[in-house]
Amino acid sequence: MAKKENRIQVILECTEQRESGVPGMSRYITTKNKKNTTQRLERKKYNPYLKKVTLHREVK
Repeated sequence: MAKKENRIQVILECTEQRESGVPGMSRYITTKNKKNTTQRLERKKYNPYLKKVTLHREVK
């Protein structure tokens, strides 16, 4: 019997860099359980273009 997959792959993109207009884009790929986490993910991750930790949000 096939197991129903609840984990999906999502892309996190830097919000601060998009607003500032700095070239390049900081993106991370992660997974989330779509059954337990229905909202978009928000994580603080390192942005190598801005050289600091910024807020990254899930992209649809």
